[in-house]
Amino acid sequence: MKTSLDIPDDELADVMRFTKAPTKREAIVTAIAEFNARRRMAELVKHAGTCADLIGTTELQALRRQA
Repeated sequence: MKTSLDIPDDELADVMRFTKAPTKREAIVTAIAEFNARRRMAELVKHAGTCADLIGTTELQALRRQA
């Protein structure tokens, strides 16, 4: 999809430098993909440790000793 944006030159230069992208388009697509991945991971982290059915390391070690 074509979109016209007014992106500050210094910010775009940084994105191109950090992503090592040869084109502005590739730099922006990479930055958006990385941003989305970080947000997805942040959403998953919110749920860390909320499953009561998972076994802990102590219980797992005890089960391995019994086997």
